[in-house]
Amino acid sequence: MAELFRHMMNNLGYVIVISFFISKLHTFRQMIQKDKINKIEKILLGFVFGGTGILGTYVGIDVAGAIANTRNIGVMVGGILCGPFVGLMGAGLAAIHRIYIDTGGITTLPCALATLIGGYLSGIIYKKSNMKNRCMYGFIGGVLVENLSMFFILLFSKPFDLALIIVKQIYLPMVLINGVGISIIIMITQNIFEAKEEIIAKQAKNALEIANKTLPYFRDINKSNLEKVCKIIKESVDVDAVSITDEKHILAHVGSGEDHHIPGKSILTQATQRVIHKDQIEVLNKATDINCVDRNCPLRSGIIVPLKENENVIGTLKLYYEREHAITFRDISLAEGLSQLISTQIEISKLQKLKDIATKSEIKALQAQINPHFLFNALNTIVSFIRINPDEARELMIHLSTYLRYNLEKGDQLVSLHKELDQVRAYIKIEQARYKDKLNIIYKIEDILDVKIPSLTIQPLVENAIRHGILKKGEQGSVIICIKNQNEKVKIIIEDDGVGISDEIIQCIYKGKMENGKIGLLNVHNRLKLIYGAGLKFKRLKKGTRVSFEINRKGEEL
Repeated sequence: MAELFRHMMNNLGYVIVISFFISKLHTFRQMIQKDKINKIEKILLGFVFGGTGILGTYVGIDVAGAIANTRNIGVMVGGILCGPFVGLMGAGLAAIHRIYIDTGGITTLPCALATLIGGYLSGIIYKKSNMKNRCMYGFIGGVLVENLSMFFILLFSKPFDLALIIVKQIYLPMVLINGVGISIIIMITQNIFEAKEEIIAKQAKNALEIANKTLPYFRDINKSNLEKVCKIIKESVDVDAVSITDEKHILAHVGSGEDHHIPGKSILTQATQRVIHKDQIEVLNKATDINCVDRNCPLRSGIIVPLKENENVIGTLKLYYEREHAITFRDISLAEGLSQLISTQIEISKLQKLKDIATKSEIKALQAQINPHFLFNALNTIVSFIRINPDEARELMIHLSTYLRYNLEKGDQLVSLHKELDQVRAYIKIEQARYKDKLNIIYKIEDILDVKIPSLTIQPLVENAIRHGILKKGEQGSVIICIKNQNEKVKIIIEDDGVGISDEIIQCIYKGKMENGKIGLLNVHNRLKLIYGAGLKFKRLKKGTRVSFEINRKGEEL
């Protein structure tokens, strides 16, 4: 038995050396590191691990007509690392070979059967194990399969006496060497998966850095900015060409092939169309895979990943090389990370545009809300003053023109607080001329008029305080316009001592629902929320209502 141990240890050494060199092969590492191994790669891996099992049989030693071998090491390692298909295929090849070289041998059938079961068991271990416990499960699986092999020899081999002699001689060497061997080979190949995790982490960091550099250009998606995005990616990844497409056209292309991959033209490669149609990544290893319609295209390999919006493919990101078989797992990992980040940036960009559109739409709705009754009454008031006080009429005309011009011109921009208050004062002068002593306006304004504010935010609040607060009370009332400096913020308060706002209206505003014709407060509230993240705050007083909001001193772009 000692001699058998020594011989099998030597055989194990051969298997370990061969496995070590195979694990260093670039092609092998690429296949192993993939999250999803395709059918052709699974077949190739099946041959590799099946061949290792066959080698284990060839270098085995004859023991009373049986072969003490390391066949199950290659079979089980293949299944544990690469899945059930590879395990079963490798087991099938090794089992067929075992039958072929010793047809009718005393242990041929039991050993072939145990090898097939080992392939099946390795697939189960693949599904149940993880990187931390594969070595342990591999050892247990190897020991279990070799015990099954011994049991089958005793069960099927004839004569039984000879079978028993064989088992006594080979049991310990076979069980220990195969169990330990499987663990050792898994440990050797484990560094491939550890390297995979390191690559994923590093490429995730690279993708984030690229995303940070390209972020400003996604705020306005156009031909020029997408070209800049491609240049940043090309310089950061060190590829020969980078391209971004929508579903039908090239949006930007930087690098080799610029002469015919022209922005605005239709997509030139069938591979890109497949990615868009199938919503899956494609790795192109040679020019025929790319299959560009231009025969002089210098691009020889590449990777194409889909760009998505709400789970729908809206285009592709493509990384190209001028040499064949240039795509590594590192490139795949980075491309996948970039596609996710770019997809997110595109969605954010579109959401920002929708926000801008919504903001401008609400401003236009507010502009369109110039009450025709207010205009009619204002003109009547001016006409009445023309007869009794022409100078006052002239002043009111100036105020009305200021009010109207501001409403029609300043809709979609930030304005200085000074200009916003000019419009408010113009409105108040017209209302005071009409209602005379019923309106008392108190200004408490700190010297911060250089601050920018969204236009048409204060006047609707003042109008609401006058029309729905003071005038409904039927007697004299006051409106306080207060502007306070609060470090990085400016607080604006409109307070009246009128009839007070109802809880029902406050809740309607907070819920975003308001009856037609009463949308002034809701428009202001929604715009402030869009721009600053917080809208109007209402407080019912013993007499009247206080409405307040805050703006940033530095302002925000609309």
